[in-house]
Amino acid sequence: MANIRDVERLKDLLLELGRRRPLRDPLSSKAELELAGPQLHIIVWLGHDGPLTMGELARRLGVSQKGVTGLADRLGEHGYCEREADDRDRRVVRLRLTGKGQEFFKVAQVRMEEKLGFLLGVLSPADREALFRIISRVSASFADFPSNVTPLAKHSSTSRRKR
Repeated sequence: MANIRDVERLKDLLLELGRRRPLRDPLSSKAELELAGPQLHIIVWLGHDGPLTMGELARRLGVSQKGVTGLADRLGEHGYCEREADDRDRRVVRLRLTGKGQEFFKVAQVRMEEKLGFLLGVLSPADREALFRIISRVSASFADFPSNVTPLAKHSSTSRRKR
C-alpha cells in the first residue's frame, strides 16, 4: 500500500496536469469532445475490438447497463453505432460501429497516435521504458480482481471488515 505522502504527491501532480489540460480526457481535441467522454470511449472500444455486448461495454466504462443503453441510444441517434442481436442468444445485444462510426474512429485513432507520440517525445527513452513498465505493472495488478470488483471497492470492503 502506498504511503500518504506518495498519494498526496500523485494527487498534486494530477491537479497540476489538470490545470494545463482537462483530465476528463486529456488527449481529446475539440472535435472529439463533441461527444461525451463515455461516448468517445465506446467508439474507441468498438473500433479496437469490434462489436461488444452492452454488459461488456458497461464493465469497461464502469457504468451500469442502463447507463450504456442511454449512451448507445445517443450514439445511434447520431448514426455512429447500431445494435445487433446475437445469432445464438436473442437476449444478448451487441453494439457495433456504423460506417460513420468507423470513419470517426479512424480519424480519432490517427489523432490519438499523434498526441501520444507528442507526449512520448517529451520523455527520454529511459523515462518511456519506465512509463511502459509502470503501466504494465498496474494493468497486471488489475487482472487479480474479478471484473465486477474494482481494486478500490475490494480494498474498501476488506478494510471495513478488519475494523
